[in-house]
Amino acid sequence: MKRFLVLLTVFLYSAFAKAQCAMCRAVIESSGNKAEAEGLNDGITYLMAFPYILIGGIIYMIYRSTTKKT
Repeated sequence: MKRFLVLLTVFLYSAFAKAQCAMCRAVIESSGNKAEAEGLNDGITYLMAFPYILIGGIIYMIYRSTTKKT
């Protein structure tokens, strides 16, 4: 159960991360449109979450298949 909570925390933390490339940030912030910059941040966060979810699912399936009782 402890491992599950740690993994859940890691996955949820990544959803709150605000990341973007430096060049995109500079271009968006120089235009002065804050809503557009926030939209770009949200899009990057959305795209960043799916690889973590997929890898987590694969790791979970491997874990589940190796701990099956026969």
